[in-house]
Amino acid sequence: MNLYSKLQQRAADGRPVRVGLIGAGKFGSMYLAQIPRTPGVQLVGIADLSPDAARANLARVGWEAERTRAASLDDALKTGATHVGDDWQALVRHPAIDVVVECTGNPIAAVEHCLEAFSQRKHVVNVTVEADAFCGPLLARRAAEAGVVYSLAFGDQPALICDLVDWARACGFPVVAAGRGHKWLPHFCESTPDTVWDNWGLTPEQAARGGLNPKMFNSFLDGSKPSIESTAVANATGLGVPSNGLLYPPASVEDIPFVTRPVSEGGVLERKGMVEVISSLEADGRVIPYDIRMGVWVTVEGETEYIRNCFEEYKAHTDPSGRYFTLYKRWHLIGLEVGVSVASVALRGEPTGAATCWNADVVATAKRDLRAGEMLDGEGGYTVWGKLLPAATSVATGGLPLGLAHNVKLVRPVKKGQSLSWADVEMETTTHAYRTRKAMEQMFAAPARRAA
Repeated sequence: MNLYSKLQQRAADGRPVRVGLIGAGKFGSMYLAQIPRTPGVQLVGIADLSPDAARANLARVGWEAERTRAASLDDALKTGATHVGDDWQALVRHPAIDVVVECTGNPIAAVEHCLEAFSQRKHVVNVTVEADAFCGPLLARRAAEAGVVYSLAFGDQPALICDLVDWARACGFPVVAAGRGHKWLPHFCESTPDTVWDNWGLTPEQAARGGLNPKMFNSFLDGSKPSIESTAVANATGLGVPSNGLLYPPASVEDIPFVTRPVSEGGVLERKGMVEVISSLEADGRVIPYDIRMGVWVTVEGETEYIRNCFEEYKAHTDPSGRYFTLYKRWHLIGLEVGVSVASVALRGEPTGAATCWNADVVATAKRDLRAGEMLDGEGGYTVWGKLLPAATSVATGGLPLGLAHNVKLVRPVKKGQSLSWADVEMETTTHAYRTRKAMEQMFAAPARRAA
């Protein structure tokens, strides 16, 4: 609870936390908007494939042009300005950088960026949760071996859910379920970038104004991102996952403790201790009042009569039995909150969520009948969506992780709704991402099978 005072002290001592940002798109821009307002932090450099686009985003969020005129990283350190370029390796390898914020949204590139940062003894805040979803357990282990911290990004829902789970457990509550909200109907899994805005609830003009990427937003709508984020939470907290994908039970905030109980007690869970996502829409499409669409929640159990009496006495809203209570945050502010992670890893040496096991995986699943020879276009595209499955199921079926299902060719047809396997595609096997995933399978597959 004292990160701000620690940052103030670093500012007073003239020893700011020195940050390097890779990727200055929408998420990165939100973090950039907050850096000038945060004491004790210096953004030394930004690496982006398009430095001009990065500068445009800096101007969009209110940075004055002179703040980005550092001619080099060394010049940035001398002047206090920020260097903007396209050389991510120079940024990661510069000895002055304390924390690398990986914000590209490209899971293949993100794995390479994270591994190089670890080799340079840099802490990493990984915004690209897609990479964490298919090899986060091994990334966390590699960071520990290097003596640095690897962390999910606070502000994004997985880290916020992990924070709620940690709160519950630190208080002594068993966690019954935890997760996020989402606008969901079953046919959304077929959504493409062409249909996303109507279903999302924005006009194309609003999307263009905000510089919003239809493929990225479609990854939320079609269920891929909820699966990815639930995977990150399960692997960070040890919570279990549904045996055949997320259920998306519809519920208002008040009804979350009612539906997030085991089936045996009137809820939807296969058992206690699960991740799940709550839909903000009824099955017939009606909007649920006071929804949790943009928020996060955790349901805990009052195991004793005394604890349940306390729930009642302090007007905690529970299920009808009085046994299950849900704490929630109805909103999250995404990149505007990433500074919490940066401060936590740099000043406390603590992640705001990181994988500790391999409980869950996201497997690419066909949106339509796919033909041999077609190219998969990955998360949020026209060909596949991501389905949350237990890691043991993914291992047993040779599931193709969604994060590696981009720009790869199908070698045989796949029916709509069928999850893909490694044998269905012609895979590039030389990337850091592929090798890291396969190393993780070898390292964690046996424990995953035992957990099944």
